[in-house]
Amino acid sequence: ADQVQMLNDAIQKAPDGIGLAACDTNSVLDSLTAALNAGIPVVCFDTGVSDAPEGSVVATVATDNKAAGACAATNMYPVIKDVVAAATADKPVRIGEVNQDATALNIQERGLGFIDEMIKLCTADGKKVAVVGNEFYVNNCSDKGDEKTAEVIIEVGVPAQTTVDLAATEANKIMSKADTIAIFGSNQTTAEGVITANETLNKLATDPAEGIIGAGFDAGTPQKAAINNGKLIGSVTQSPLMMGYKTIYTLVDVCNGKTVEDIPMDGYWYNADNMEDEDIAPNLYD
Repeated sequence: ADQVQMLNDAIQKAPDGIGLAACDTNSVLDSLTAALNAGIPVVCFDTGVSDAPEGSVVATVATDNKAAGACAATNMYPVIKDVVAAATADKPVRIGEVNQDATALNIQERGLGFIDEMIKLCTADGKKVAVVGNEFYVNNCSDKGDEKTAEVIIEVGVPAQTTVDLAATEANKIMSKADTIAIFGSNQTTAEGVITANETLNKLATDPAEGIIGAGFDAGTPQKAAINNGKLIGSVTQSPLMMGYKTIYTLVDVCNGKTVEDIPMDGYWYNADNMEDEDIAPNLYD
């Protein structure tokens, strides 16, 4: 609600353009209509707005979230592959995912990217997979499967509000189950929720023989410390610096009458070995 008010106030000032990172993509639709009617071009960054009125958003600068979510699955799977291989319908294994919400397009795509890639990897190794938990992700994944016959269960949790404590509650539910072998927090809040849940459970490890394999997304001091301390195997970082940079340059191009288009941004896997690399370190904020 605060962001919508800020956006409406900005529109009233009739700027030459607006850069928008929508907290809730559904909440800004009326404002985007107002901007369109006022002739104010909007460049979205960090997340697109899938139902934006036609012509209201001239370009989107955002991580390819589907690919970024898949990146987390791709890097997690080799660590748990042998445990997955031993799973049976009588003794399935569980992979958890905690998403901050089911409304923001970037989180939706990222969550589904992880789920769909994990389904693909497990299926390629001959395993039946079922997706359970939050209805949005269950109903929109590539194949929700059948929990009764599944050898791998992907359980998706979404907290009632976007807070670390509530994300920790969702993570705790999943990590407390005896068959859980891995968990992914799909943004900074939920990754920190996984870490917070582990403070009482003490189950995270980098070796599946010793505990639950954890992976995160974005950065922040708790997440970076967890990677260095062997609680998370790694995380996926976006390129927030360049997203902001390219948003400003795109807006300038719009103001100068140039044609603009969407700019997809990469996600990068980082772990204790490459956190200081020059292409990773600038994106790992505290």
